Amino acid sequence: MPTGPKGQKRPADVIGNAVKIMRIATGEEADDLHDDGKDPAAKALGAKGGKKRAENMTPERRAEIAKKAAEKRWNKPRA
Repeated sequence: MPTGPKGQKRPADVIGNAVKIMRIATGEEADDLHDDGKDPAAKALGAKGGKKRAENMTPERRAEIAKKAAEKRWNKPRA
């Protein structure tokens, strides 16, 4: 069975899925969102971390990290 963006169960057929979404939109059925178990404050702080780190780095250091990452991507063995 397919899952929605948050991992919720959805009907496999297109029409059944459309009916379920319509019922959720009209309020006939509750959209059962599952908690991912992560602390919302920690998630918000984590989202800021990468941006803050990039702001504190020099452009040369960012370029060095990007080159290293690209090299790793291009040189990984093919399976």
